[in-house]
Amino acid sequence: MRKTQGSTVEIESIEQFDALVGNGARRMHGWCIQGVDLTHRTDALLALDPAGALLLGDELTERAEQHLRSGGALIFPGIPRLPFDPYRADLYTPGELYKGLTVGGYDSTPDARVYGWSRQRSDDIAFTLARALHDHAIDDALAEYVRGVRAVGVMGGHALDRGSDGYADAARLGRALARSGLTVVTGGGPGAMEAANLGAYLAGAEDEALDDALDLLVGAPSFRPSVGAWASAAFAVRDRWPDGGRSIGIPTWFYGHEPPNAFASQVAKYFQNSLREDTLLRHCTAGIVFLPGAGGTVQEIFQDACENYYAEPSAVAPMVLVGVEHWTRTVPAWPLLEAMAADRPMAAALHLVDDIGDVADLLSR
Repeated sequence: MRKTQGSTVEIESIEQFDALVGNGARRMHGWCIQGVDLTHRTDALLALDPAGALLLGDELTERAEQHLRSGGALIFPGIPRLPFDPYRADLYTPGELYKGLTVGGYDSTPDARVYGWSRQRSDDIAFTLARALHDHAIDDALAEYVRGVRAVGVMGGHALDRGSDGYADAARLGRALARSGLTVVTGGGPGAMEAANLGAYLAGAEDEALDDALDLLVGAPSFRPSVGAWASAAFAVRDRWPDGGRSIGIPTWFYGHEPPNAFASQVAKYFQNSLREDTLLRHCTAGIVFLPGAGGTVQEIFQDACENYYAEPSAVAPMVLVGVEHWTRTVPAWPLLEAMAADRPMAAALHLVDDIGDVADLLSR
């Protein structure tokens, strides 16, 4: 049974419902039942006091629904004609998002279908409500998944090709962070994000496995022109090393032209990019590594810097920028960061390095 703050009890399977009833529950106050088929539990529901219960997308008989509504339960029904479940209880997996890839290509996958749906221009309130409910459900599932872990973010450009030195460096960084006991979190897309998730995926394998995997991937260096070929190469790596380590990807359908990478064990994919960005930074309590990047990475640097600037000293999280030349001359974010941090607690949390080998030591202290 999963519990949240206060007296709320989250019920996400029929087994959890049966356990509560079997243990003698008589009242549903504080229950949040999410995405459960309760059509064969009408008698059990009729025996419960439903006041204060919340039901999200559950399947009910008409008799049970009438009893629940009249007794004070709040029921959010299913929304028809959606290519996704707005009340899902768990994070996605790469296999779920890419289901059907080998049969019908990327355009037939759930990921592509949801992106196509999201590009509709619609003033229908059900359209916007479905997206909001979905993102809330993902937010809740992610909060549960990261509870109790030391999560470290790795941010970097999406344009970094497989086969490049930068891609290999990002993969070795992800492996080093995972081996130091940290859970790697990325934006979930291609480029440096994929590389970091790849490194974390192979953290438990022998050192040579990562080099072999990089060789396997080089044949499809980018998701352009073919997302299918790019993703299939990644799944070939997963098939060769099926027992990969865990990491998290947090992509968004807002940037649907950038497909999710297949190496994050869990994928928290959002519709709303601003919510995704905030979530990405908020959960990285062990710090964030910023690899060389452009507009998106710069935005993430200063969004994180703003959080640290106003944070209590105990809440300041490390920021490690990798690439002295890049961050001081090509994209001179470092001088501004130093100026902002002067005489503030965040100054001690800022690091600028050239060697990715230094990063894990800085964050595992």
